[in-house]
Amino acid sequence: MPTVPPSENEPHQHRQVAESFGSDAERYDRARPRYPDAMVDRIVAASPGPDVLDVGSGTGIEARQFLAAGCRVLGVEPDARMADFARRGGLEVEVATFEAWDPAGREFDAVIAGTAWHWVDPVAGAAKAAQVLRLGGRLAAFWHVFELPPAVADAFAAVYRRVMPDSPFNLQATRPALDGYQVLLTKAADGIRQVGGFSEQEQWRFDWQRSYTRDEWLDQMPTQGLLTQLPSDKLAEVLEGVGAAVDALGGSFTMAYATMVVTAARTGGA
Repeated sequence: MPTVPPSENEPHQHRQVAESFGSDAERYDRARPRYPDAMVDRIVAASPGPDVLDVGSGTGIEARQFLAAGCRVLGVEPDARMADFARRGGLEVEVATFEAWDPAGREFDAVIAGTAWHWVDPVAGAAKAAQVLRLGGRLAAFWHVFELPPAVADAFAAVYRRVMPDSPFNLQATRPALDGYQVLLTKAADGIRQVGGFSEQEQWRFDWQRSYTRDEWLDQMPTQGLLTQLPSDKLAEVLEGVGAAVDALGGSFTMAYATMVVTAARTGGA
C-alpha cells in the first residue's frame, strides 16, 4: 500500500507520518500484504548466514516470514506500539530510529527493510547498514508497487478528488505505477552508492496478484500513511465512497503487485 506520495523527495523527514501506523497496529498486521516467498528465499540464499536485522520492523510481518525461512531476526522499530505488538508475537524488537540505534558491536548477515527504507535517511541508513553487516552481508530494501485495474483506479480517484481535493496522490492510471516508485528506488540505490563499501546495486522484481473483497480492501485502507492522519469523518467518507465503487465493480477486484527490491552486498572498505 502507498504510505507516502511517490513524488515526495524526502519522506524520511516526515516522522509524524512514519510513526502514525501504530495507531491501529492490529489492523496493520492483519490487513497489510505479506511479501512473496520467492523474494524471502532469494535474500536468504544471497546472504552469508542467518542473522537478520529488520529495519522499521513494524508489527513483524516480514520478520515472521524470515523466521519461517530459518533466520534469526532482530527488529528495530521507532514506534513503541508497533514494537509491543511484534513482541507479543514472540519477536525481539528494539525501539529506536535506525539512524540513532546503537548496534552495540553486533553484526548481521542481512539488513532488510520492508516498505520502510523511505522513512530512513538514505545515506545515514546505508552507512549504519555498512557498519553492522558482515563481509558479504546483504542490504535489501523492498516495497510493494501495486497496479489498480483502470476501472478501479478511476472509481477510487473520483472518491479521493471529492473528499480530499488536495491529496498528493493521483490514483488514475496515467502511467505505470512503477514509474512513480522509481524515485524511492533510485534514492535508496544512490544512498548505498554514496556510502561505498557495497557491490553495485541491483533491482529484483517479483510479480504476483491478490484478489480483494470489498471488506478486505476497506480493512487495509486506514493503514495507508495518507489516511492514518485523516479526521474520522473524512476517513468514513472515503471508505464509504470506495466501498460503493467496489460494489459497483461486482464486490471484488484483483490487484497486480510487483515487489521491488534494491539490494547490494557488503564488500568491505568505505
